[in-house]
Amino acid sequence: MSKIHELDCSNLLCPMPVIRTQNALKELAIGDILEVTCTDPGTLSDIPTWCRINQQEVTETKEQERTIIFTIKKTAD
Repeated sequence: MSKIHELDCSNLLCPMPVIRTQNALKELAIGDILEVTCTDPGTLSDIPTWCRINQQEVTETKEQERTIIFTIKKTAD
């Protein structure tokens, strides 16, 4: 059964949200879910691009005022 993990990258600027997302995903099992909260608008392109290159799946992206929440399913090591 997959577990849901949370990562708060609020108030961090590029490249820190991507680096922290990468490091967090390394610790998860395949099938686990990582919810990443960001405030840097650049993450709207940076995190999905990193996930595509590294065979991870962004299952949802939500924007609420200045907060962006990515739901990422770990699909590869």
